[in-house]
Amino acid sequence: MKSLTEYLWFETRERRELVRLTDTVASLVRKCGIQDGMVLVSAMHITAGVFVNDDEPGLHEDIWEWLQHLAPAGPDYRHHRTGEDNGDAHLKSMLVHHQVIIPVTNGKLDLGPWQQVFYAEFDGQRRKRVIVKVMGE
Repeated sequence: MKSLTEYLWFETRERRELVRLTDTVASLVRKCGIQDGMVLVSAMHITAGVFVNDDEPGLHEDIWEWLQHLAPAGPDYRHHRTGEDNGDAHLKSMLVHHQVIIPVTNGKLDLGPWQQVFYAEFDGQRRKRVIVKVMGE
């Protein structure tokens, strides 16, 4: 079995931002050289997430609006009593989850026709990382 572990570092310009990771993850699969296996992509911070969906700007806005509706920025979350102001970012991370596992078949990411991998930042403007772990034969 082969494996590869890489860390991707981000420092987003905005507090809330989407970063498309598909091409980077695919290049790491090629670098590892596996033909059959899986790749784990996981945000290593509790105010960020990773998800798979369509790369369509209207959908991105719908996702942000849905997350804002479910976990609005600004209310007096109990977490804010610790001196933080990012209670909503923690909740948004839980909604989209922090990681995905993507199958690798014939040396390529085995995604559906419109699926793309995204890093979702909910409390950015500081240095954060994602771990990508490729495993297989």
